[in-house]
Amino acid sequence: MSMRTKRLPAALVLLSAVPIIAGAARLTTLAAPVTAENARFAAAPVPIVLHIVGATVFSLLGAFQFSPGLRRSSWHRRAGRITLPCGLIAALSGLWMTIAYPDAPGDGPLLATFRLVFGTLMVVSLVQGYRAIRRRDFRAHRVWMIRGYAIGVAAGTQVVVTLPWVVVFGQPGGTTRALLLGAAWVINLGIAEWAGRRSGQSAPHRRIRTRQSLVDGQPGVSRMSARWAGRLSGRGRAVDDGPERAGSLG
Repeated sequence: MSMRTKRLPAALVLLSAVPIIAGAARLTTLAAPVTAENARFAAAPVPIVLHIVGATVFSLLGAFQFSPGLRRSSWHRRAGRITLPCGLIAALSGLWMTIAYPDAPGDGPLLATFRLVFGTLMVVSLVQGYRAIRRRDFRAHRVWMIRGYAIGVAAGTQVVVTLPWVVVFGQPGGTTRALLLGAAWVINLGIAEWAGRRSGQSAPHRRIRTRQSLVDGQPGVSRMSARWAGRLSGRGRAVDDGPERAGSLG
């Protein structure tokens, strides 16, 4: 990959680094003695383990799915078969924890609502992305997967949004914390919609270039196809002229 194609995956990996490290630290607490902080996870550890592992794989592999060089190779398809299920596991386990786990100190109904809304949107986006690729709609697949990934990596944006508040005002709680975390989801979705529109506008240009390359007579299959197209068009004209020639002979 060139330096230009490496920038976006590197930035997405960097954005995901803090929540991934925090998730790894959370996993280590599951083996520690039960405290007030980890009691809700220790009572039912499977969902939190699935959520952290799924989100980690989804964030890291998903970052490289946006590399133009890798997207044109078979690696993109193979990695997608892992990335998409991991994203669904992360989203569904997150929804389960929001409903089943007791609220953490400082959380409340507003933050729970945000988690349910954006978690559901992530599931819908990933499912729609899968349906789009099954019907070979690459543009819709890209748009839906950008949306799903944007929601999935919002934990990194939440750190970026919350950190200035912590530095200036201290640790937020209650409604303030919920609004800061919700703002991060909205920011990511706004960027995703912009990126989706931008990729949609550039798609027709790529199709025009592909057709033009065939007309210009590129080597290999395109030149052979042009030769056969000429023969078939010549046969078509001969068949179309048949009745006129028959009439002239008569």
